[in-house]
Order: sequence, then C-alpha cells, then structure tokens
Amino acid sequence: MNDLHIEQLTKSYGPEAPVLQGLDLSVPGGSLAAVLGPSGCGKTTLLRIVAGFLRADAGTVTVGGRTLAGPGVHLAPERRRIGIVPQEGALFPHLSVARNVAFGLTGLDRGERRRRMEEMLDLVGLAGYGERMPHELSGGQQQRIALARALAPRPALVLLDEPFNALDSALRTGVRADVRAALRATGATALLVTHDQQEALSTADLVAVVRQGQIAQCDTPQDLYRRPADPWVAGFVGDAVLLQGTVGNSGSTATTPLGTVALAARPTDGHTGTVVLRPEQLRLTDADTAGAVRGTVTDVCFYGHDAKVTVSVQGLDATVDVRVAGPLSVGPGEETGIHVTGEATLHA
Repeated sequence: MNDLHIEQLTKSYGPEAPVLQGLDLSVPGGSLAAVLGPSGCGKTTLLRIVAGFLRADAGTVTVGGRTLAGPGVHLAPERRRIGIVPQEGALFPHLSVARNVAFGLTGLDRGERRRRMEEMLDLVGLAGYGERMPHELSGGQQQRIALARALAPRPALVLLDEPFNALDSALRTGVRADVRAALRATGATALLVTHDQQEALSTADLVAVVRQGQIAQCDTPQDLYRRPADPWVAGFVGDAVLLQGTVGNSGSTATTPLGTVALAARPTDGHTGTVVLRPEQLRLTDADTAGAVRGTVTDVCFYGHDAKVTVSVQGLDATVDVRVAGPLSVGPGEETGIHVTGEATLHA
C-alpha cells in the first residue's frame, strides 16, 4: 500500500519566518486525509514540499516506503509518482479533454492510452466527453477532468490543492462526492488541503489540523469533532461552547455554569479546566423546567434546516449558542431553559 509518512518536516522562509516546525503526519494507503488550518499555518508549504516543488530544511517524506525527500534526497517532481489536482483544474486550454487526460500516459501504445483515458472519463462520470475542449465544460466538469488526468498514470499519491474553491456551494457538494468516489474506486492515497471545515469533515477519512506549522490533532472526522485535543481545535473545527468546569469527586462529571455535565474521560491533570460542548448538545426547554438553567434569548439566526439561538446565561461572561432543529418556539428577549445532553471533554 502507498502509505504516506511525513516526519519532523521543517521549513522556514528566513531566520524569523518558520512555517513548518517539526511536522509529523501519517496517512494509511488508500485513505483520503484532509489538511485543515487557518491561513498562514503551513498547509500550502506542506503540499509543495510533498509534491517536490519546494525543498524542506529538514525531515523526511516517504510514500509506500520510498523516500521522496530527506537528508541528501530530493526527487524531482516528475519522478515522485504524484498526481496533482490544482485549484480551478488548470487544464491545458489548447488540448481536448481526451488529450488532457492522456497527457501523462507515457510509455504506452496508442490503444492502451486510449483505453486508460476512456476508463478515467467513465470513472469521473464524463464518458463521451473526450472530443470537447476545456472551455466547453462547466467548472465542476473541469475539476473532474483534472482528477481524471491526475489518476490516469496510477500515481502513488494524489494531492488536491483546495480544488473546489471556485465552485458555487450547490455544485461543490456534488463534485466533492464524485471526487471521493473516484479516489475510493482506484484505491488511491490522497491529501486534500483546505480551509473549509465542513469540506474536511464531510469528505476525508482523516483530518489533520495544522497550527503554527505542527499537527495539533489528526483523527477521524467524528473523533476530531467529538474529542478535540484542546479548546483551540474545538473552536476551529465547528462551533464550540466553552465553559469553566470543576471536576466532581467521582471524576466522571464536572460542575459548570450550565449545570453538571458528564465527561467523556476522567481528567488526569487537574480538577478544574475548560469544558468543551457542541451547540447541538444543548436543548432549549421551558424556563421553569426542573434541572434546567435559565437564560434570556439575545439573537436567533434561522438557516432553514436548523437555527442558532444565542442565549445569555447568568454567571457567564459570554453568551452560548444552541442549535435548534424544527420550528422555533422562542424569540429575542424571551426567557428559556437550557439542558445539556451527552458527554463533554475537559481540558486543563
């Protein structure tokens, strides 16, 4: 399998501009990993080093046990067996779709090249489009052709550099699903660089969150969301409700301004800290419901499929957001009760 292993990767653009600071990342063969992080955290630098467009200052990059970069080693990009899907497709405008897809198929006779090209077009749902020119395609079709071109030479690794940015939101969802299905069909290992949290969580098998040139957490989307490594990760990957908490004697609960909350794991390094909840773990009830914490609604944002209700709670310096599905029963200025469900994580 074409496992990707990155160890202690370091890169600076000058003595006072460290970008990657000992970054470690492992992606099992056949998996799609999303690299997620704020602007300037080192995502694009990481991608360019793996592709071979930049030299690392230190560290190693291996794919399938083959060293691509390391001490005394820097394979040229064309020797790395890496396919790249850039932003906006970047198809050759003067070549037909068929010739774009077949561009990297060297060493094959004409019949084999054509069979592979047709196989890739069928895989991305564009069979019969071979004679069209890139300008005759929609943005989503161009991205699928770019993926077909990247997969055609059977690369060991596919790099996707924010490939859905130029698409509108409705089209983006469909193209993401098509890309994911095509990668799974070929068993390719892939690395997706994105700044879109929803895209990372909904598309990838693993999500690696980069903070200041290091991996803050790498986990499955569900574990990353439910068990964030620290409050910063929790706040970056989705909405988070952060509360000060004191651990009870049993170690399985914490007392917070929203009441007693069950903890997912026993704390090992203290009895106070920050309790992390998700807005959908909060439920609105009648203000007089037993066990509920009273609050006042300050704002409501309606999204159609659900709504975000902002509530001011006595004893909290900040408001809390509650995700509400279905019809809304409260409005700004009204009193409500809040009840916590599920388990929280606590960080000292």
